[in-house]
Amino acid sequence: MQAHEISAKAKALMPGVLADLEELIAIPSVAFPGYPEEPVHRMAERTLALFREAGFEDARLMDVPTGYPPIYGELAGPEGSPTVVLYAHYDVQPAPPEQGWTSDPWTPTRRDDGRIYGRGAADDIGGLVSHLGMLRVFDGRPPCTVRLILEGMEETESNLEAFVEAHPELFECDVFVIGDMGNLKVGEPVLTTALRGDVACVVTVRTLEHPLHSGVFGGPAPDAMMALARLLSTLHDDEGNVAVEGVSTAPWEGADLSVEDFRSSADVLEGVQLTGSGPIGDRLWGKPSINAIGVDMTSIAGSSNVLIPEASAKISMRIVPGSEPARELDALVAHLEAHAPWGAQVEVRRTKEAPPFLCATGGPGVDAAREALAEAFGRPAGEAGCGGSIPLLRTLQTAAPEAEFVLWGPEDVAASRIHASDESVDPDEIERMIVAQALLLERLASRVPVS
Repeated sequence: MQAHEISAKAKALMPGVLADLEELIAIPSVAFPGYPEEPVHRMAERTLALFREAGFEDARLMDVPTGYPPIYGELAGPEGSPTVVLYAHYDVQPAPPEQGWTSDPWTPTRRDDGRIYGRGAADDIGGLVSHLGMLRVFDGRPPCTVRLILEGMEETESNLEAFVEAHPELFECDVFVIGDMGNLKVGEPVLTTALRGDVACVVTVRTLEHPLHSGVFGGPAPDAMMALARLLSTLHDDEGNVAVEGVSTAPWEGADLSVEDFRSSADVLEGVQLTGSGPIGDRLWGKPSINAIGVDMTSIAGSSNVLIPEASAKISMRIVPGSEPARELDALVAHLEAHAPWGAQVEVRRTKEAPPFLCATGGPGVDAAREALAEAFGRPAGEAGCGGSIPLLRTLQTAAPEAEFVLWGPEDVAASRIHASDESVDPDEIERMIVAQALLLERLASRVPVS
């Protein structure tokens, strides 16, 4: 199929693709513990039906020991054609009211800016329907052998890594196409070539054997919450750069975001400065970042005039591509243990070591993807990093060590607001990704550029 035919076919298919997107947004498929199970199972069944209709007649829900089932299928292409594995996930993040949604997260909403709003619109239902649209372009008969894996627990405690390890033969391929990424800005194509890793720990600070009346003992007696605050403040310098000795940095040479675009996409309050120094790309993908993502102590509602004997914080550190999580976490733990104020007792419990991931930036698959993006978007494709760590990629790499990875999708960083309120997707990005994915399969099958 020629490039102009693919573009025309994708455009004609878009009303149906967007109808599927809106139908799936309306299913609250939150796989986190404590949320209703029925919507997640309903999402799995409906997604399975859509992909069967699109050509994966043998697609099925796979048996897993725990959690929600992944969807797997295989569609044979011409003899001798390359094998491509398509990945996306059908579960979504929670959307609690306190996030500040301006429309119902489970009611797909089209606004004047042309975007479609709703939980999962971009992450990752947009990626899922991009795969669906690409299959429809080929009427369910793609020019390559295509394997499908749709995860049901990506946003929580994934069960897919164990499934891949138990069935590596299902994932043998030439190229993995990971449809859970996006461009930095709408219409400006990039391949994601680097993912930050994530290490975490819980630090507990103790100063007293029990609570004390602040009027009687306040002053000389050290308060654990204030000690914890002082300890956390040592993690950054005055500019907001990470000040932990021994953590890794790396130069970033890919695409960048302007300060203005970043402030806008992050909704930084007026007058509040950005933290760190250097270009935004360096701060995101060339340097580590540290955040306290949770604190345990007396709540405001339950507070009284007492000194706090013990306080804890969960610390998350995003680490740069190419670094080793155990080494980075060692440095963070050593810093926390060495900087206890006033001789406070500090205990650190390690909770997470998710590795970063680096993609090869050359090879027949990646080269074909870069050409396909340029054709679909009408401009050269750059390279970008991503803040999310996807440990599954390391497992897939072990299962198919010779395979290449193509990471892309319709989740534009500047406006999608994944995991936050008012998540949205630009329909034009979905259409262009459908075209890019179809062009990629044509190029892989023919080994020559599509005219």
